Amino acid sequence: MSNGNGVATTLTSAVEAVADKAKEIGGKVGQRAGGAARTARKAAKKAAKKARKAVKTAKQKLAAASAEAKLEAAMLKRKRAGKGTAKKAAKKATKKTARKAAAKKTARKAAPRKAAAKKAVRKAARKAPRKAAKKK
Repeated sequence: MSNGNGVATTLTSAVEAVADKAKEIGGKVGQRAGGAARTARKAAKKAAKKARKAVKTAKQKLAAASAEAKLEAAMLKRKRAGKGTAKKAAKKATKKTARKAAAKKTARKAAPRKAAAKKAVRKAARKAPRKAAKKK
């Protein structure tokens, strides 16, 4: 190659041409890849934003459902408590009326016994002086 025909120069220029073409192609690939990367970033941002929004709405719905469930539970407790107190009051009332009825029955039965006892005492008191008088 040293015969001076310019082979080295030709090869050098060919290599430089190939390098320029490679740079050009690399630049275009880089631009397209950069564009693809940009669109991918934008899509990722949009997806993340939508995901955050979906999570936020889901949390809000869950919070609302939880609050509603708590209110309903409280209302049911109140209803049950009301029923329980009503039942307790009814039991107390029946016990009171039973006690009163029992007291009245015993009072009615006791009154005749007391009266009979008083009559017996009176009879005995009347008879006692007569017996005493007879014995003398």
